[in-house]
Amino acid sequence: MNTHLYLRASTKDQDANRAKVALEQFATEKGLNLVTTYAENISGTKLNRPQLLALLNTAASGDVLLVESVDRLSRLSQADWETLKATIKAKGLRLVVADLPTSHMLIQDKGITGQIMDVVNGMLIDLMATMARLDQEKRVERIRQGLENKRAAEPEWKPTGKGKNVMIWKEVQTLMKDHPSMSAEKIAKLADCGVATVYRIKREVNLA
Repeated sequence: MNTHLYLRASTKDQDANRAKVALEQFATEKGLNLVTTYAENISGTKLNRPQLLALLNTAASGDVLLVESVDRLSRLSQADWETLKATIKAKGLRLVVADLPTSHMLIQDKGITGQIMDVVNGMLIDLMATMARLDQEKRVERIRQGLENKRAAEPEWKPTGKGKNVMIWKEVQTLMKDHPSMSAEKIAKLADCGVATVYRIKREVNLA
């Protein structure tokens, strides 16, 4: 079955191809014919993603769209998620999520059992997409509150660099403060940034 792999990371500090080898192995184990790989560094909150759109334009009905996890595909608003789902359905693609076992059944037709699992799988993917969106919203709200508190405490303080970078730095610093024993790799995953960024921030705030 022809399969199209989609990889995404939010920032340039991250490696969008991080999970490529593991997913290529997953495809081989499942008997999938991996024909194209699309990778990009862009926020999952954006519906207009060049590589994702290229994949959707290239893929044919019956092909598999393979992703590592739902949040790699979507941190979209509910309306945009519904649009993306409708596009995937209209193209006749099978969405297989590596860390969601129920979606693996979409690789093969299973008669009535497959139809039931298709419904269950759709519900689970919707739930995970909602959780990914809420997680993003909570993260942004925590950072916004942190910046407001910083400005209240130091009226003359102004953030440096791009707003997005400031948000990431604030998130990393909060995680380091609240969880001093947490590994750099874990912090990077929670803050959705690269490990190198975590170490750089540690050096900046003398926590290395």
